[in-house]
Amino acid sequence: MDEHDTDDELELREPVLRSWRESDRFIPRRVVRPAQRLMDLEVSAAVLMFVAAVMALAWANSPWGDSYLRFWNTRIDVSVADVSVLRMDLRGGVTDGLMTIFFLVVALEIKREWVSGELRDRKTAALPIVAAAGGMVVPALIYAAWNAEGPASHGWGIPMATDIAFAVAVVALVGGRVPASARLFLLTLAIADDLGAILVIALFYSGGLSAYWLLGAIAMGIAAWLLQRVNVRSMSVFVALGVVCWYMLRQSGVNATMAGVAFGFLTPAGSFLPSDQFGDVARGLAARVGDRTKDGLTEADVDENANSLREMVRLSRETQAPLDRVAWRLGSWSAFVVVPVFALANAGVQVPHTSPGRWLTNPVVLGVGVGLVLGKTIGVFGTSWVLVKLGWVRMPGSMTNRHLLGVSICAGVGFTVALFVARLAFAEAELGNDARLGIMSGSLVAGVIGYLVLRYLCGREPAAAASLDR
Repeated sequence: MDEHDTDDELELREPVLRSWRESDRFIPRRVVRPAQRLMDLEVSAAVLMFVAAVMALAWANSPWGDSYLRFWNTRIDVSVADVSVLRMDLRGGVTDGLMTIFFLVVALEIKREWVSGELRDRKTAALPIVAAAGGMVVPALIYAAWNAEGPASHGWGIPMATDIAFAVAVVALVGGRVPASARLFLLTLAIADDLGAILVIALFYSGGLSAYWLLGAIAMGIAAWLLQRVNVRSMSVFVALGVVCWYMLRQSGVNATMAGVAFGFLTPAGSFLPSDQFGDVARGLAARVGDRTKDGLTEADVDENANSLREMVRLSRETQAPLDRVAWRLGSWSAFVVVPVFALANAGVQVPHTSPGRWLTNPVVLGVGVGLVLGKTIGVFGTSWVLVKLGWVRMPGSMTNRHLLGVSICAGVGFTVALFVARLAFAEAELGNDARLGIMSGSLVAGVIGYLVLRYLCGREPAAAASLDR
């Protein structure tokens, strides 16, 4: 190799010319690729969400706090032929619109785990699923104990949800002190928790129903299912059906984000071409292209090669399940765009200008905060401990009661879905602000205590820890 060859000359000699992002130039090497590696870390999405929440808090409580409310209350009015078809504020656009993508990705992850992941083994999944149920019921009961009557009683569903990104990030920060089985337990619990939260939102936090619009939305789902049965594979067709379903659900009174859930569960989890056939078909197509180029290309050969290359692209696409393709395309957008924007729009709690003791005795703040910190811990840990003692389920390998306690506390980090339910539960600004205050304070306390328990109580040798747990 000539020592005077430039980077560009070396790139041209490669079988496939590298893109600008993959090149050795300064900006891709020092900025773009490090940023991509950062986005692959478990904690990155949670850190970005936390930064967005802090920005919202700072903005809402700054001298320019009124601008925060004015900005997110900006009206959006979509009209067709002078007829208004959609009215909402900017915060509603984020909550009802962008969050549909979030719930679509959540549904895809749940279906993936159910079809080919940890939820496929029902015995393995039994403990975290039942623990998730306990972790939803106890916080709701604690909240109801403080807010049994009046408009505040409608917020019982707020402390039920676990935020996957934040909870997993807390466990990831602990490092090797937490075994893989404990992380898997928390992930499965959070997925089951999200499924429960979806059911709660659909059943209890929807408005007055319009049967005609609801039937229309159901028809869109049935149409999507039927089109799958006859092998319609164009993504644009299903996107159009999903958008129409979203609009009809919104008009029906059902929470519009359920369109994302429905189409997530409808997305096929199997590929159209079995992966074990990919190699033979791809080699056949490649051989055809090679044969045509041996004696020079005619105009007909160029057209045939173009068709073969397009077929290879289609082959690569259809060897991957639609569920995996959609989750891969939307996962980063959900984690690094949708959720941070949602946090920025909804985490702007205006802290009351009174003594902390006074607003910390607010029944809504207490119900949500204590429900997240104590309710989740008692519900998850208590349910798991009792079922294991009764011999009905088995603790995952390498996981002790100390790990179970720490993970149960981390399950009290309820941010994204909790804020979402709070917005649905309370139309009154004061109650909504109190609920968000409880979510922020409860999630922070649960995250810190959970980290400390996992960091300092689970750092002993496994044998010593196990003997203390008995």
